[in-house]
Amino acid sequence: MNPHSAQPKPHRPDSVAAPTRPRPAFPVRLEGIGAPGPIARPVPAAPSGVTTAARYPAAASVPTGLGLDSSAVRQAMVTRLAAQGLSHPAVLQALAAVERHRFVDSALVNQAYEDTSLPIGLGQTISKPSVVGRMLELLLEGRASPPGRVLEIGTGCGYQSALLARLVREVYSLERLRGLHDKARDNLRPLRLHNVHLILGDGMLGYPRGAAYDAILSAASGEFIPQAWLDQLALGGRLVAPVAQAPGRQSLVVVDRTAQGFVRTVLEAVHFVPLKSGVA
Repeated sequence: MNPHSAQPKPHRPDSVAAPTRPRPAFPVRLEGIGAPGPIARPVPAAPSGVTTAARYPAAASVPTGLGLDSSAVRQAMVTRLAAQGLSHPAVLQALAAVERHRFVDSALVNQAYEDTSLPIGLGQTISKPSVVGRMLELLLEGRASPPGRVLEIGTGCGYQSALLARLVREVYSLERLRGLHDKARDNLRPLRLHNVHLILGDGMLGYPRGAAYDAILSAASGEFIPQAWLDQLALGGRLVAPVAQAPGRQSLVVVDRTAQGFVRTVLEAVHFVPLKSGVA
């Protein structure tokens, strides 16, 4: 969504009272956070209008001929990220397991394991591995067990969705651009992730049919956090999103929903594509 200069001032969540509501029950059981493979336990039928990535037949493996299938290549990236400060074992394990080169265009595969963002078409990008890892660490921070249901705003090429599938019980991922929604579906199809649901829709509205969410993660930056996201965050849940603080300046923001209300924490500077409304 283009930032809306005429929108009201950014929402100040720390002043909002949070009503008590029960956490949703999740039919999927995760054997351990950072499990070595995708969760293959059955989940209920997705709501109408939702694509479950695993329900498509597996596609043939993507040929590379560049040695990028080697786990050593991914481990080298993880080693560099750990040296930069990433430390959550489950996040590092997921980054080592998911083949990032399968989510970028063939002309860019040689850059897939560099710590850089790359174009994925339609004016969008796949974020730096270090930034993705940082946001996932924030999402898991302080949790003794994996989050249950998680809403991802901005599926993009599907890379972050594949990582989330290894870290949480159930992922609902929204993408407003049909071309990217289809690309993510094709990229995720071979992984047969039974706990990932892809939705073509307006991310600004969230996905109320799947609420409440233990966590919400946004891959696009707006001038404020949409009220719909806050409404759909479960009590005890956490929202991680980039937010514009001033023209040309964005910061990573964490919002925790507590029994007393919302607690907002502003962290380091980041750079994300703009949050936009509507479906295209």
